[in-house]
Amino acid sequence: MVNAIPRLRASLDDTSPEILEQAEIQLKYEVYIAKEKELVNRMSQLEDLLIPENFNYDRIASLSNEALQKFKKIKPRTLGQASRISGVNPSDVQMLMVFMGR
Repeated sequence: MVNAIPRLRASLDDTSPEILEQAEIQLKYEVYIAKEKELVNRMSQLEDLLIPENFNYDRIASLSNEALQKFKKIKPRTLGQASRISGVNPSDVQMLMVFMGR
């Protein structure tokens, strides 16, 4: 990338290739890293959101069959617990959150 702009290349002649490579990688993936950080922040906010004890999972038609069965069997107390159940997809947890009125 640096080689495509001669003036930039000349100004960075004293910079090590490793530093240039690291800078290029960070620039390329900056947007993806920011999105992942935002997702982590949102999920941590939902970690302690309580699911009502008598919640009727059958009302959520868009849940996968596997998630429905596991939610009914395990009865997670929070969205955080629900998100860590093996076989439950993030989309299932999102549907649960939306249906809870969040």
